[in-house]
Amino acid sequence: MRRAPVQERSAARVERMLDVCGRLIDDVGYEATTTTMIAKRAEVSVGSLYQFFPDKRAVVQALAQRNLDTYLARLGQALAERRLAHWWDMIDVAADVYVDLHREIPGFRVIRFGDVVDTHLLQPEEDNDQVLALRLFGLVRAMFGVDLSAEEQLVVVVLIKAADAVTKYAFRSPEGDPQVMDELKVLMNAYLGARLDTGT
Repeated sequence: MRRAPVQERSAARVERMLDVCGRLIDDVGYEATTTTMIAKRAEVSVGSLYQFFPDKRAVVQALAQRNLDTYLARLGQALAERRLAHWWDMIDVAADVYVDLHREIPGFRVIRFGDVVDTHLLQPEEDNDQVLALRLFGLVRAMFGVDLSAEEQLVVVVLIKAADAVTKYAFRSPEGDPQVMDELKVLMNAYLGARLDTGT
């Protein structure tokens, strides 16, 4: 972003632009979406959009970052409502929250955490999956008091990449395929059981 909104009204305008961007991407796709279309649907001037975002990529980058923050906040809340014995028991919960966002948040099915634009959209030095993984490591530390070993971290990164590929396949249509997502949980838990001493 060129600058962060300071006033509440400006922050609401930026959120509206991000919401509209997500809906447009659902409706017409990323390539066809333009800053002019975003501004028109958000009922702001193009100049107002450019006060905060230099181009469409920057709008989508902010949308992807918001998606990441929303995912982690929802996951943290869902985990807090459960009493899980081990960090790896969060896998099914993480998958369920991820699926919910695909169905609930406009544009999430296409954008997710930004790969449709650039695999390094969130951070230039890390790919988007690695950025998600690092945030998840922090969540595991905060909620379970565990620092994952290098081997465990690699397992999580592989799970993220596998889950992303299978979820894309499941959500070829907007509603998603629940059977495919059930198979993903089987795959993820089997991999965890094979690589870590999870008792599965």
